[in-house]
Amino acid sequence: MKTLRLLAPLAIALATSACLQPAVERVTAKPADVADASEVEAFSEDLTLRTFTYFWETTDTERCLAPDRWPTRTFSSIAATGFALTAYGIGAERGYVSREAAALRTRDCLAVYWNAPQGPEASGTTGYKGFFYHFLKYEDGTRYKTVELSTVDTTLFLGGALFAQSYFDRDNAVEAEIRELAEKIYRRVEWDWAQRNTTGTEAINLANSHAITMGWYPEKGWEKADWVGYNEGMLVYVLALASPTHPVGKDAWDKGWARKLEEDWGTYYGYEHLQFEPLFGHQYSHVWIDFRGIQDDFMREKGIDYFENSRRATLSQRAYGADNPNNWKDYSADIWGWTASDGPAGSSGEYAVNGKLRDFMTYSARGVSSLRVVDDGTIVPTAAGGSIPFAPEVTIPALMKMKVKYGDRFYTDYGFKDAINPSFTFVEEGSTTGETHPVKGWVANDHLGIDQGPILAMMENHRSELVWDTMRKNPHIRRGLERIGFTGGWLETGQVE
Repeated sequence: MKTLRLLAPLAIALATSACLQPAVERVTAKPADVADASEVEAFSEDLTLRTFTYFWETTDTERCLAPDRWPTRTFSSIAATGFALTAYGIGAERGYVSREAAALRTRDCLAVYWNAPQGPEASGTTGYKGFFYHFLKYEDGTRYKTVELSTVDTTLFLGGALFAQSYFDRDNAVEAEIRELAEKIYRRVEWDWAQRNTTGTEAINLANSHAITMGWYPEKGWEKADWVGYNEGMLVYVLALASPTHPVGKDAWDKGWARKLEEDWGTYYGYEHLQFEPLFGHQYSHVWIDFRGIQDDFMREKGIDYFENSRRATLSQRAYGADNPNNWKDYSADIWGWTASDGPAGSSGEYAVNGKLRDFMTYSARGVSSLRVVDDGTIVPTAAGGSIPFAPEVTIPALMKMKVKYGDRFYTDYGFKDAINPSFTFVEEGSTTGETHPVKGWVANDHLGIDQGPILAMMENHRSELVWDTMRKNPHIRRGLERIGFTGGWLETGQVE
């Protein structure tokens, strides 16, 4: 079956979708020129192993602090830790480590976060109301400086915890403890506290918004921004509605996240879809939820599903790369991909590329859509890597091309470095974020955990559907989707208890 998927991924995706939900309309695209199936499989396995090894070797085993970036040591990312928890199950399933070793590491990790201090204090805690701070200090696992209590980063951590809960399902003490700890951590989160226009958030009281807020600070209270409109926040709402202890109502989805979806609907390079220019917004929730064939009210009206929407977003980015309207170096139908990533420098119109003054950025949410284009010549592998299941016929060849073209400078023992910019050849800038070559351009110093995670998990979803299959068994995921109003596909097949 793997060989068939690699030889004809689009045909199989269409056939699978037809079985799930015949009403969903799929788009087709011309596949890239690819190597034979054995070469694709060898590359897929090599990238999977290297990216798994990143999480296994860099995540602190004493406090389970996955690094935000590596080898630069700054702080731990709670979202990256969620990807690490997902990586452990993938590694066990592929035989990179024993199931017992993965289970012990997972149990110990969840125990750390269940027992970590929670409270309203500005320092010395890991979180509050069940949520976790965005970044944590390596020294003791508590809040890093004045970062926010993050609803979405907590959600990405919970994605990993709930994956572990459903993956480690055997009848032994360690795996039983994993399930219990994941359940307790999830039940502790007070989602209703973070919903706008409820008792906890009346102080800001944005008119007519029932959305979940992006974050909270002990020093100043709530973030002014909510999870409204198409973005990576779908999983936030699925878990918030599913909560057995502190749920939000369907109004959070209808009057919050979904209330401005029509404003995000548009066409870019011939692909009509909900737009969000960095591809991470089309990827993160899909790591843990199989959206093929299931639809909410908005997608039923459009005749597609969120999986197809992400496919169209991916293909529109590739079309932009092939067109290369701004004439950046190396862009093509084979070299493309933009999302949040590191970059070479912060500048404004100081450097000439192809006879034109250009701006460059350091860490930024790069991406392209009809709404806006944020592009400084930086190519980001997780853009294609996190979209592998959506369009394997063009994403895997893009990654293979990057590996061949840029070699060991870009593709290391831990897989792809975060980004590369062939157009940035300005050695005199003295970039602190990467190495600059006068001909080959700039390449990032680091790997980023939140960019490594989608590459690993989405490659595995393409190859075996492990994460999706596992999460379809999780009752919280099903409950949240059904409370939102999703129907069709695997939600109606009876395969999930």
